[in-house]
Amino acid sequence: MSERRLLLELQDVQAGFGSQQVLHGVSLRVYEGEIAAVLGLNGAGKSVTLKTIGGVVGVWAGHIRFAERDVTRLSAEERVALGLAHVPQGRQVFPDLTVEQNLRIGAYALRRRDRGRYAGVLDGVLQRFPVLSSRRDQPAGTLSGGEQAMLALGRALMSEPKLVLVDEASAGLAPIAVEKLFETLREVNRSGVTILMVEQNVTFTLKLADRAHIMQQGVIVYDGAVSALDQERVASLLGVGRLLGRHVAAAADSRREEPAPGPVAASANGKAKNATLPRKRAVAKPRSTATTKPRAGADAKTRATGSKRAVAAKRTSAKPKAATARKKASG
Repeated sequence: MSERRLLLELQDVQAGFGSQQVLHGVSLRVYEGEIAAVLGLNGAGKSVTLKTIGGVVGVWAGHIRFAERDVTRLSAEERVALGLAHVPQGRQVFPDLTVEQNLRIGAYALRRRDRGRYAGVLDGVLQRFPVLSSRRDQPAGTLSGGEQAMLALGRALMSEPKLVLVDEASAGLAPIAVEKLFETLREVNRSGVTILMVEQNVTFTLKLADRAHIMQQGVIVYDGAVSALDQERVASLLGVGRLLGRHVAAAADSRREEPAPGPVAASANGKAKNATLPRKRAVAKPRSTATTKPRAGADAKTRATGSKRAVAAKRTSAKPKAATARKKASG
C-alpha cells in the first residue's frame, strides 16, 4: 500500500486567551484518509487545539500547514474554502432555523465557489442522513440530541471538506445514539474525508481511530497507531482505573485483530460498553453519629409501660409494711 500523504501538520503551536496560555507547543500530524483522535483529561487543551486549527483561536507561535499550505495566518473562512470544516463542541446548530437552512449556512463557501453544485451536495447530505431529510423543514431546536449531532456533521460536509474537525460530538448522547454517530463518522471517512476528533469516550474512539494523540497541559505527550499503543501507558496518561484500562486494552486489541473497524461491541443489556475519561468525583457526605430519636408513638408506649411497672413495684413494697402495722396494733 502506498504511503499516505500528509494533510495537516502542527509545529510547536502556542495559543491561548488573553494572557492565559493554553497550548504550550503542540506538534502533531494527520495523514490523508485517516481518522486521528486527540485524547486527554479536561483542561488539557484539546478543544483549543481544534479551534486553533480551524482559525477560531489565533496562533501565538508555531506553524500550521494544511493541504501543503501554511494557513497559520489565514482566517477561518479562508481555511473552510481550502477544505477544512469544524463540528464544534455542543453542536451549536441554529435552533430557530430549519434543518435545511442550517445546511445551507454550511454551504456558504461552496455556493461562493460553485453555486451550481449546491443542489447536488444538499441531496447527497440528505441521502446520507435520512432523518434530516424527513425533518428538513423542521426547526433545528426541536431535534433530539442525536439528530442535532447529525445536523452539525451534515452542515460541515456541505462545504465538501478534505478534513473535518469533530469536537466531542458524542457528549450528552445516549449510548445507542453514540453508536450510530460513530458508525456515521466511519462511513464519512470511508467516502474519502479525513477526520480529526476530540473525544472523552475512550473505548469508542479507540475502536474508530487509526491514530491517537494523548495531550496533557497543552502538549502532546504520546502518540501512535491505535493498533500499536502501549496500553498501560495510555491508561496511565488518561488517568483511567484498572477496569477502564481493560476497556482501553480491549479496544486496542480489536484494532490489531481487525484492520478495518468493526461494529461497536455491546454488553448483555444492549448498552454499549464504553470508558469515558474520569471527571471530578462527588465527595460522599459522612454519616451522622447522632443518636436516632425514637418515634413519638414508641416513646409514649415506653413511658406508659414504665409507669405501670412503677405502680406495681409500689404495691408490692406496701404489702409487708401493712402486715407489720397490723401486728403492732393487735399486740
